[in-house]
Amino acid sequence: MSSPIHQVCVYCASSALTPQKYLEATDVLARDLVAAKINVVFGGGSTGLMGRLADTILALGGSITGIMPQFMKEVEWAHTQVDQMHLVADMHERKKKFLEGTDALIALPGGTGTLEELVEAITLKKLGFYPHPIILLNLEGFYDPLLLLFQRMTEEKFMSPGHQKLFTVVTKAADILPAIYRTPLWEEPIQAARVK
Repeated sequence: MSSPIHQVCVYCASSALTPQKYLEATDVLARDLVAAKINVVFGGGSTGLMGRLADTILALGGSITGIMPQFMKEVEWAHTQVDQMHLVADMHERKKKFLEGTDALIALPGGTGTLEELVEAITLKKLGFYPHPIILLNLEGFYDPLLLLFQRMTEEKFMSPGHQKLFTVVTKAADILPAIYRTPLWEEPIQAARVK
């Protein structure tokens, strides 16, 4: 059974060269989250999908919290309009803070940082440390290569077939919130994390 959703973390890119279709999808997600009165946690950046997410949420009167290592603020990557900005020592602490008090994780298209955060979260869920929904926005097949890799890992016994249920894939931003609400908490015992 799923639990009430009060806060979500959104993993997304800070690249200023992000294609328009991903920016538009970010707007849809931001509007849905504000309408549902859900607090959003993100990486704190001012550009790319990060900046668009914060801009849209703030423009609509929503709640958003940034988590950023001190060194990133020092090089002026921080979104200056986000009042709730938590500075941490390093990237490891940042990822840990992303999960604290978060009822779901959403991965929008992104680069290596987004991918690293996503795969670590899936691993933590497999091990029983994060039971909440993890949603991938596979807009126009962006995550298809990753999903094919996961499928090959399963076929070649590096992952169990049940591990494909660690995350939920949607193809439209409007489907993200419904996917969160219908995804049950992960309740597999730690022994189930092994490939059998």
